[in-house]
Amino acid sequence: MKWLVTIAGVLLVLFGGLWVLQGTGIITRGFMSGHVQYAILGIVSAVIGIGLVVLANRRRPNTPVGSSRGTSR
Repeated sequence: MKWLVTIAGVLLVLFGGLWVLQGTGIITRGFMSGHVQYAILGIVSAVIGIGLVVLANRRRPNTPVGSSRGTSR
């Protein structure tokens, strides 16, 4: 599951970057070129993608010894 969320986050960052470049007119091919709303959507999707990557790869605190997690009785 962790790798799936990481891949989705990376794809959002990549597509968001492309949309920003098209929306600002740096990349001039395509229907999104020169439309500021696509640049804004690109920023939003890139931020969400970064959040997904960070969330999927953050370290969880160690569980204390004797906790009920992962033990079978």
